Amino acid sequence: MFKYSALLSLCLVALSVSASPIASPKVTIPIAARFNSGGNIVAADRARIAAIKSKDYGAAPAAHKRASYSIAVTNDAVSYTTPVGVGSPATEYTLLIDTGSSNTWVGAYQAYVKTSTSVDTGDAVAVTYGSGSFSGTEYYDTVTISSSLVIPNQSIGVADTSEGFGEGIDGIIGIGPTILTEGTVTGVTEVPTVSDNLYSQGTISTEAVGIFFAPTTSESDTNGELTFGGADTTKYTGTLAYVPLTTTEPASYYWGINQDITYNGATILATTAGIVDTGTTLVYLASNAYDSYVSATGAKLDANTGLLKVTSAQYAALKPLDFVIGGTTYALTANGQIWPRSLNTYIGGTTGSIYLIVNNLGTPSGEGLDFINGYTFLERFYSVFDTTTQQLGFATTSYTTATTN
Repeated sequence: MFKYSALLSLCLVALSVSASPIASPKVTIPIAARFNSGGNIVAADRARIAAIKSKDYGAAPAAHKRASYSIAVTNDAVSYTTPVGVGSPATEYTLLIDTGSSNTWVGAYQAYVKTSTSVDTGDAVAVTYGSGSFSGTEYYDTVTISSSLVIPNQSIGVADTSEGFGEGIDGIIGIGPTILTEGTVTGVTEVPTVSDNLYSQGTISTEAVGIFFAPTTSESDTNGELTFGGADTTKYTGTLAYVPLTTTEPASYYWGINQDITYNGATILATTAGIVDTGTTLVYLASNAYDSYVSATGAKLDANTGLLKVTSAQYAALKPLDFVIGGTTYALTANGQIWPRSLNTYIGGTTGSIYLIVNNLGTPSGEGLDFINGYTFLERFYSVFDTTTQQLGFATTSYTTATTN
């Protein structure tokens, strides 16, 4: 099963600030949890990580109107999807939501249907994601995310070939930064993303996407939402705090931030740059930080799943894993550090075993991308990816301390 993500560049001042609640009306669209069994999530994540770290971009582009709109999202227990219409009349496609890429495309499973709004540019388009890829032709077409989020003349890729996508997955809706589209379409410097066009066409007043996921414990579940235009204040608790995007490459080309990580009061990863990515399943730490975490928890690597495994006694002794972002601590509880036990068999694990969602990035810290906060982190915290202010925001939710895993 192909994983994404997620889930980016530019800089501001280095202090976190609290957000003012956004009172604009929102349109909610489902994010669904669809789980495909049998895949090796670590292998797929690492292929994605290798692709992310190998990217070579030029200077970051300059940053670029009304209410915000929400859409519900489905989680495949490894990837989140949402229905998106293309054309007029619209054909509905099931697209992965990825903050770690920026092209929107269809045709991996269900073929693209041309309508009166389809415009073939004749330009070739191709994107490689690590554990998957697609290539084909660029079109302009009407993209309908919801009745209130209709984008005329959106650039989309129409796949002639694709690899790494499971049954029923038609493509990707990319909500990463625009710079990630560089070099993907022949003869085009950059391709405006769906967020770019919603903003430039006046549909949303702020180019920002709020993301809410509840922890996934079943094979298929509508358990999240995307909010275009800002934050959904009903989906988080406490204060929504923002931090500037990192200037450290290569994390700066993605939704990258600076953070440090502590476990049981000891720093295991000093302040460094990494990314937040919906398309990566697990939480990945630089190898030295991972080794410290393994030593502190007593976990052992499980050969079947590629995940760390702990005994019941070790699980009972787990301490919070603290992510310190902009001076605010976001604590991943003991339960938040484990894979949902009800889904063990879907990752090749055994019923009753306890697996951890923290894994090895494979490289030591100091390389400019030393962690990835994947969707298992985002299931415990609300997040806002704000292009207008060049910041990322986080807040606790009612699920931050859930014990459902």
